[in-house]
Parts: sequence; C-alpha cells; structure tokens
Amino acid sequence: MTVPATPAELDGGTSSSMRWRYAAMNLGLVIPAQVSSFFFLYYVDHLKVDPVKFAVLMSAFAVYNAVDNPIIGYLSDRTRTRWGRRIPYLLFATLPTMLFLALLFNAPFDGVGSPGALLLYFGVLWVLWETTFTMVGTGYLSLLPEMFRSFAERTDVSVRMNAVQVGGLLIGLALPPLLAAKIGWGPMGILFAVICAAAIYGGVGALSERAASIQATPLPLFNALRSTFSNRSFLTIVAAQTMRFVATGTLATGMGFFVKYSLDAESGLLTTLLLAAAFVTAGVMLWPWRRFVAQKYGARTTLLLAFTVSGLAVLPLAFIASIPAAFVTTALFGVGLAGMILMGDVVLADVIDEDELHTGQRREGSYYGLSGLITTLSTGIVAAIFGWVALRYGYDPKLDVQPDTVAQGFRLFMTVPPLIGSAMAVVFLWFYPLHGARLQEVRQQLAAQREK
Repeated sequence: MTVPATPAELDGGTSSSMRWRYAAMNLGLVIPAQVSSFFFLYYVDHLKVDPVKFAVLMSAFAVYNAVDNPIIGYLSDRTRTRWGRRIPYLLFATLPTMLFLALLFNAPFDGVGSPGALLLYFGVLWVLWETTFTMVGTGYLSLLPEMFRSFAERTDVSVRMNAVQVGGLLIGLALPPLLAAKIGWGPMGILFAVICAAAIYGGVGALSERAASIQATPLPLFNALRSTFSNRSFLTIVAAQTMRFVATGTLATGMGFFVKYSLDAESGLLTTLLLAAAFVTAGVMLWPWRRFVAQKYGARTTLLLAFTVSGLAVLPLAFIASIPAAFVTTALFGVGLAGMILMGDVVLADVIDEDELHTGQRREGSYYGLSGLITTLSTGIVAAIFGWVALRYGYDPKLDVQPDTVAQGFRLFMTVPPLIGSAMAVVFLWFYPLHGARLQEVRQQLAAQREK
C-alpha cells in the first residue's frame, strides 16, 4: 500500500513551478505523436494514395525505428556538452522536428496523378521527422527520473504530465479532422507545429541535469545492451506498454473510417467529438485512478485494471449502429485509458532505478530509447492490420461508393486489435516483478547507496 505524499515530500528539491513547466513541455511531444495518426486519413482518404502500398511503407518504417530509437538513446547517455547530456537535443532538434511535421501535411503531389512521387515525398520527410522527434522525446523523457528522484515527486509530476497529455491527446486526435475541414490539412499542420515548438521551448529554462550523472563514465555498448535486455522488469513492462499504443493507435487511425463507413455519418466533426469523449473522460478520471487505485494498490495493479477496462470497453463497436452508443463506448474506453497513462512513466522510472543498483549508472537514454524501439512497433502492427483489413474487406479510396463489406471491416479493426492487445498486456504485467516488497527493497537500497 502506498502512503500519500506529504507537502514536504513533494518538495523533493524541485519547485511546483518547475514541475509544471516540465509537465507543460509534454504538450509538444504528445500532439505530434497523435497528429501523425492522421497520416492515413490525409494520404489515403484525402490524397488517394494506394492504401496497401501506404500500409506497407508504414510497416517498413517500424524497422527504421528499430534502429534510431536505441541508437539515439545510447548516444544521449554518452553526450557530454556544456549544456548537459539531454538538454542539447531539446535545444537543437525541436525546430527541425516541427518543420518536418508541417511539411508532412503539405504534400505537393496527390495519389492519382503522382502516386510514386507522393510516396517518396512522404518517406523522406517521415524519416527526417522521426529521427529528430526521437531526439526531442528521448532528451525530454530521460530528464524525468534524473530531475525527480523520489516516488512522491515522480507521482506528482506524472499527474501533471498526464493532465497535459490528456489535453494533448484531445487536441492531437480530436481537432485535426475538424481543423482540416475548416482550414485545410496544410494550415492545420503548420498551426500544430508552431504550438508544439512553443510548448517545448517555453520549458527549456526550467530543466536541469545533475553533475554526477554528466560526469559518470558511460557503459560500453555491448554491456549496456546486455544489461538492458536481461532486465525482466523492463521487458515485461515495455511489452505491456506496446499493447497500450496498439489500442490507442487503432482508435486514432480507425475512428474516421469507422464513423464514415460503419456508422454512415459525416466523419469530420463527429470523429472529433467521439475522440474528445474518450480523452476528456480520461482527463476527468486521472484523479479517481490516483486516489482510489494507484495510492492503495500500486502501479502494477492499476495497470492491470486499466487494461482490462479498456479492452472490454471497445467490444460494443463491433455491433453498435447509433451515434449515442458510440459516445458511451468511447467514453468507457477513456476510463481505462486514464489508468494506463497515469502509470506509464512512473513504472519505467522504477525500472531505471533498479538498473542503477545493478550497473551504478543512470541510463535513462538507453531505456527510453529501447522502450521507444519496442513501443513504436505498435505503429507497424496497426498499419499492418489496417492494410489487411483494407485488402480483405475491399476498401478502395478511389471508389465513390464502397462495398458493403467495408463497414464490417472497420468494425473488426476497431475491436479485435485493442481487445487482443489488452489481454496480452495483462499477461505481460502478471510477470512484471517490480512491485510490492521487491519495489520497496529497491527504493531502500537505492536511498542507502546515494547517502554514501
């Protein structure tokens, strides 16, 4: 059982203002990650590129992520500059990241007249965007366990980050279809790029790094990889987190298609409102999850319950035919989502603390990089399933009227992957060892080690 933090414990060396500024920067990461879910809608449904070829391309990019995430994470652990290890990535990679995001939604070709040129344009820009975005994300997230050392402090920051994240999810998933319908996809991309750059640069001044972490000699690559991939706590929790992104990625990718073809409704505003229902509910439910579940039962139990709720919540999408029923269903999914996002960064910080006991190093970059490698596979999973559904159920964006089978295909897409993913996450979490007495032992040993 976790005892609620006292005000003194929450101070922990950082001010409330610093914690809020750090948390607010998360907006600049969450929005691009979610807006990228609309690459399918923009390139396939709007620009009319072949859905199977686009799905294959997106799946292939998962291989690139298998390279750039861990490499950038490992390099950030070894970076030594006058600004520190992590901060330079935020200072110098943010602007290119947002420029590439804007360009991705301003394609100069379409899939009817220049399909090859369009796919090439997307492929080159996506690689540039993904590389710089990984630099920014790794630098930012790696600072969380380093700047905020106590469990109470991390929990407090996590609540603030996740409150911001829910806002970012709402903005990044709910607004793009509405804004695209009003002002166009191109201006929408530029607008979000400017907002995200401002969010990140607005918090850089509050960041700090510890001298001991900067001066420590980093582990050689082979030793670092061996230590990470032999860490059962890391492997089980990151596998569960991957299933979370399969669920949210499916919801984001498929909602516009579900509304348009399964509910036979105008997708723009309704898609926005349905996604808003999920993420507003998640924001409202953050405090109840923390107060009544997380504080009493810990992170692992919280995640077990959250995945169970979210997995069961999507089942009605297989048969509902009314818009009110769709709102109820997406809101129920939001209930489970709140528990998942609340604990995500807290559990990985615990894993990094456990690693410090074994290696004597703070290796946030390696862990967040490898976590990004594995969780990004969810993009490939979602893309592959989307491509299979499109092919199997006859979806063709060039047709004026889709076959009747398309409606059922997108119902399948919206229910089966999240349900299976949630069930798999529960299995992975069952074998996650860093909870209860073991977690308390790690915290006590680490505290004693730092006092020496």
